[in-house]
Amino acid sequence: MSFANPIFLIALVLAPLAVVAQVIAARRVRRHAVRFTAIPALKLAAGAAPPWRRHLPAALAVAALTTLALALAKPQRTVAVPLERASIMLVTDHSRSMLATDVDPDRLSAGKAAARSFLEEVPRRVRVGVVTFSDTPDSVHAPTTEHDLARDVIDQQAADGATATGDALQVAIDTLRQDRRNGRRVPAAIVLLSDGKTTAGRDPVEVADAARRLRIPIFTVSLGTREATVPNPGFGPPLAAAPDPETLERIAETSDGRAFTAENSRELSEIYKALGSQLSTKKQKREITSGFAIVGSLLLLGAATGSVRWNGRLP
Repeated sequence: MSFANPIFLIALVLAPLAVVAQVIAARRVRRHAVRFTAIPALKLAAGAAPPWRRHLPAALAVAALTTLALALAKPQRTVAVPLERASIMLVTDHSRSMLATDVDPDRLSAGKAAARSFLEEVPRRVRVGVVTFSDTPDSVHAPTTEHDLARDVIDQQAADGATATGDALQVAIDTLRQDRRNGRRVPAAIVLLSDGKTTAGRDPVEVADAARRLRIPIFTVSLGTREATVPNPGFGPPLAAAPDPETLERIAETSDGRAFTAENSRELSEIYKALGSQLSTKKQKREITSGFAIVGSLLLLGAATGSVRWNGRLP
């Protein structure tokens, strides 16, 4: 919880001051009290009252002062609200290393399933586009609310070729820059799924820096385990297919995004579902002053009512 006008929190000192004033007043009453004999008989005549009843109105008054002081400071809470207009580009790697079976049933199949989960999690009003790549970006689909079109592009991937991550990111950025509403660019983000090192094209970290300047964060997902291999197309020994989480983390950090690592299909699916929810909402502060004001007023009313009824005076 935060406060829009924290200067009014100074009013919280009224609560301890009220307690001190109550203690001083009680001592003054005892000092000037007239002493009577036959106290037990007087108690029987007046009727016994529980000790808490005498202090309850003052306690309610102190609680009311505290609550109303917080209301003056205009308390706020942060909530997630849906983004009415946002564009997300899925950038997916289908290079030859995606044939590795260290992720069940294989990396490419797991990536497709996770992307489908992402599309199911993202609200319909959020526009989603796709860039698929291996040696070069070979399929580009501009952001649209027709998520089935994006799903078709993802399902058509086949694993082969090298890894041109930087070129694919640049295509995604260029596509998002052209996506405008009423002449203004809408909030945008990129989700990059890859499993290997960049072996062709531009340096992806340099492209990520350009994304940061455009306020387009890149969320990276590194898929696979370091011991993975893929069949050698020349019929030789298997080729190493270790992922490159270090570079993907640099891409995310440079663009003000976030990096994830998945070593199995379950982890990958959970990451994509979380991203689908996260990227379709934004954090917004909502004022909750009225709730504090109502509670403070009720406490104040309770203090006044109890004091008049039990003590014959206001606290």
